[in-house]
Amino acid sequence: MRLKTLLTSLGLGAGLMYFFDPQYGNRRRALVRDRANSWVNSMDNFLDGASEDIRNRTRGVLAEMSARLTDQGAPDWILEERVRANLGRLASHSRAVDIRADGGRIILSGPVLRDEADLIIKTTRRTRGVHEVDDRLQLVDDPMDIPALQGTVSKRGAIPEWKQENWSPAMRLLSGVGGSLLTLYSLRRRGLMRPIMRTAGLALATRSVTNLDPRSLLGLGMGENAIKIRKAINVNAPVDEVYQFWRNFENFPLFMEHVKEVSTDNGISTWKVAGPAGSSIEFQSHILRDIPNEIIEWKTVPDSQVHHTGFVRFDENWDGSTRVSVQLSYVPPAGALGHAVAQLFGVDPRQAMNDDMVRLKSLLEDGRTSTDEARVEYGNRTSSY
Repeated sequence: MRLKTLLTSLGLGAGLMYFFDPQYGNRRRALVRDRANSWVNSMDNFLDGASEDIRNRTRGVLAEMSARLTDQGAPDWILEERVRANLGRLASHSRAVDIRADGGRIILSGPVLRDEADLIIKTTRRTRGVHEVDDRLQLVDDPMDIPALQGTVSKRGAIPEWKQENWSPAMRLLSGVGGSLLTLYSLRRRGLMRPIMRTAGLALATRSVTNLDPRSLLGLGMGENAIKIRKAINVNAPVDEVYQFWRNFENFPLFMEHVKEVSTDNGISTWKVAGPAGSSIEFQSHILRDIPNEIIEWKTVPDSQVHHTGFVRFDENWDGSTRVSVQLSYVPPAGALGHAVAQLFGVDPRQAMNDDMVRLKSLLEDGRTSTDEARVEYGNRTSSY
């Protein structure tokens, strides 16, 4: 209990010092207010979109039920297309199946793999408007002599929405409401079920808010939903000078405000960067590709606190200036939660990259620039850190 009280007091004191700092406190409090207002506006837009999605889905379900109850028989060509569309998502060689409709009766013929025959018939029978299935399929065990069954075709299937990486607004809203209710209900439970239900509820609510897959949410790896940053800027300097400046990673604290220190040893660069509320984060990276005056590509080592990969490209413009293009994908510590906390405290990587690139341009073109904490000069490679 004493340790918990001590840690709470230390955290509260650090937060007060961070927000009420005489020099930067006003700016930091303003950033938090802006982030909070932006989050509220985003939530309003999300609720509007989710409500519209639910209305559309409800209309679709009612229309489907009405069509099933009042189906007086669709034209044959419509039934054929319905069956063909359903089989295309399940059968590996659906084009080999010949489909003919006759007044609600579907006639299936052509070669099919034996292990897919039952699935094809069941799918056809479940198709709306089909009243009977006439099975004339040719079952094949070895497709080597049948051209229509050659090749490997992936079965797409119908992926349930809860398994998809990106959820619809309606799914996110229902997940958020369900997760919140489950978390509140867990407060009334005792024993092992309480932490299990609370964890499940918080996971659903967080998944709803972030719309990130579980690996990106937990910061376990580089998934499709990793946070991506892209920025390009023109610098009025020769491409070889820009490349050499960027290639020397020790120069990064001169123009990247949140990079405090960079050291390189045996091809591994160790980075110390500023985190939210005065914290610091360290990680290591190594170069994957380095083509002078063209591109530098890097990736963090597997056990880094921050998992990211990226590249910077240097293109010479017609007037002798250089276009610098940066692309970065990363998963922050603690995943989406860490990213949200960092944004709340004013460490938004996207905005930080924009500011850093502007400082890079100023440093290379004018020989000087400034950050919140220092004024640096590039000509004599000095700084006031």
